[in-house]
Amino acid sequence: MAGSTFGTFFTITTWGESHGPALGVVVDGCPAGIPLTSDYIQTFLDRRKPGQSKFTTARKESDSVEILSGVFEGYTTGTPISLIVRNTDQRSHDYSKIKDCYRPGHADYTFDQKYGVRDYRGGGRTSGRETIGRVAGGAIACRILEALGIHLTTYTKAIGPFSIPSDAYDYSAINENRLYMPNQKYAEQASAYLESCIREQDSSGGLIECMIHGMPSGIGEPVFNNLDAALAKAVMSIGAVKGFEIGDGFDVAKATGKNNNDAFRIGADGSVSKETNHAGGILGGMSDGSDIILRATIKPTPSISATQHTVNKSGEEIDINIKGRHDPIIVPRAVVVVESMAAITIVDAMFANMSARMDSLERFYK
Repeated sequence: MAGSTFGTFFTITTWGESHGPALGVVVDGCPAGIPLTSDYIQTFLDRRKPGQSKFTTARKESDSVEILSGVFEGYTTGTPISLIVRNTDQRSHDYSKIKDCYRPGHADYTFDQKYGVRDYRGGGRTSGRETIGRVAGGAIACRILEALGIHLTTYTKAIGPFSIPSDAYDYSAINENRLYMPNQKYAEQASAYLESCIREQDSSGGLIECMIHGMPSGIGEPVFNNLDAALAKAVMSIGAVKGFEIGDGFDVAKATGKNNNDAFRIGADGSVSKETNHAGGILGGMSDGSDIILRATIKPTPSISATQHTVNKSGEEIDINIKGRHDPIIVPRAVVVVESMAAITIVDAMFANMSARMDSLERFYK
């Protein structure tokens, strides 16, 4: 299978299946000398692990991470970092009755068409558990960005019809509710909505927003390797993501040049800044020094208890009821996945930028 590696200078390669012995990631291109422990990585994995609330799958996995290589006495060595998370609560028999069926909204049919064989247990390689490797790699990327004064704030902006207006954000509330929403009132409304989805044997989608603070200007490339395209590829590679936008995103279709352009000004310290940030921190494919603001639209969980119509491998039309333990909504656990892919992309772009100017090379090597 091609396509399990992401990045150019800072790369992650994820591996493993939902019901296999373990999943993990190999991170290459990480500089030596970064303080790194399994406890630090675990704080990221705990944000995506199952069993956090009634709105996540009941699968009981600790998702405990082990560092197999690339770290010595608490610091990275510059060699590939291999991380592993062992599966401990697989129930493969839950899938035996539908192993020959193509579940609506899943990759069963396309996987069969491409490879002619698939691991039907929980989706195998296409399962959401694949994101364990992304999050573990993202934790390392965030560690690098922290040292450079760059931080990410990621949260659930909307669930179903409940979308938090930007002027109603309370970032202190993000970790005070299991939906990771920056407004407790909206979190309560969304919770009630999700309970109704559960009663109706249904699921919900939502919207994740990520803000990247402290970005220097000039990171990224024009034309094909621009920063917003790289972020789009990274976030859209997450299985449940069906839409992506930067800044005002699709709302620019209703804007005019007068109210969409961000006017420049000179700050008190003599630096260039913008009066607004409709562009979302990226101009011409390169960061402009403002906060980068991106959003990802997450589809409803395709595994629902309600009866659905489909076909099987024999070409018969059938009705199925999907059993097993499934999230009624993917969004809360995907928040840290979006953050991780954004962090990995930014680190890779910053490493690529090291050779953009001769004076930078001279300062480094002389």
